Amino acid sequence: MLTSAGRWHLRIAVPALVLLGVARAGVLPDDRADLMYHRYEGGGLTVDGPSVLVRKKFGDHVSAAYNYYVDMISSASIDVVTQASPYTETRTQNSLSVDAIDGKSTYSAGYIYSKEPDYKAQTAFASISQDMFSDLTTVTFGYTRGWDKVGERGTTRNDPVDHHGWNVGVTQVLTRNLLLNLSYEATASQGFLANPYRQARFLDPTEALGYAFEKQVYPQNHSGNAGSAVLKYFLPWRAAVTGNFRYFSDNWGIRAQTGELGYTQPVGRAWTLDTHVRYYHQNHADFYSDLFPYAGAQNYLARDRELATFDSVVYGIGATWEYRVQRFAWLQKGTVNFNWNRMHISYDDFRDLRVQNVPPGTEPLYTLDANIFQAFVSFWF
Repeated sequence: MLTSAGRWHLRIAVPALVLLGVARAGVLPDDRADLMYHRYEGGGLTVDGPSVLVRKKFGDHVSAAYNYYVDMISSASIDVVTQASPYTETRTQNSLSVDAIDGKSTYSAGYIYSKEPDYKAQTAFASISQDMFSDLTTVTFGYTRGWDKVGERGTTRNDPVDHHGWNVGVTQVLTRNLLLNLSYEATASQGFLANPYRQARFLDPTEALGYAFEKQVYPQNHSGNAGSAVLKYFLPWRAAVTGNFRYFSDNWGIRAQTGELGYTQPVGRAWTLDTHVRYYHQNHADFYSDLFPYAGAQNYLARDRELATFDSVVYGIGATWEYRVQRFAWLQKGTVNFNWNRMHISYDDFRDLRVQNVPPGTEPLYTLDANIFQAFVSFWF
């Protein structure tokens, strides 16, 4: 749930790194095109837009994928209402990846470029996957490098942020019906990591509300570690159950746990239904406070709710309808897909400043409810 520090817009859309993906060792992705519409609405924030993804193989050993993604953002969120003015803007993202197979090894690399009026991000990634032990084990190593530029509306700010990420994963076939994946990821970021639009709050008896705001001050270094385990069990009646647990910690004092349970059920020859529920909890960063005792109370100051203590529950359903394309011989098949998620977040130490005329620090705790919807069609050719 914690987003990359400095990226202050809630990223609802599936990242290009996930959309483009990497090939499983020894297997190239199918030739395929996806057309998607996505929409997030909650907490005064609306994000929607289209996405186009195309994958194509070149011979038996190379595959390439391109993704174009748009976020149209309209925000009157609690941070905007209490500290700034509502705004609208558009973020565009272009992504390209290439997979190459050599025996039981798969090499993958790609580039992502994202642009919006006040933030530009470039990301390069590469990985290698190796099948071994009669193809029952797959080991993957990956590296990600990011170069971002942080802006601020109405200013000439153009601060750099560098990101590094390393990951290693093992997928193991345990039995005929049971699959295990273990992964570990380490990240490091350096530069301007604060959100320039959010401010810290401190007690000020000279103000009518009893408090005032000051600029947030973040450390310029952020490193984190995450480990996860995924178990997938294939049931006798063609269904599958998936369990996932992830633990995250960083040098800002945040500890987070994520647990997820999913169920997938084919229905007849054409339909596949799935449902899942995910729970997330994190504690606040060491330098976070909803209300500081006075201005400049400490070296680092933050009141960004992404660094607060909160719990999140997401539950969702999805449906896929597969059909054969009779009219065009060059199309093998197609699918129509719908996904809906409901998200609820409750904060333990972030208060709703839209409620006034109460003593500072006694405002009700903030909660957020959101709906996330995706609809897309896919074609195999």
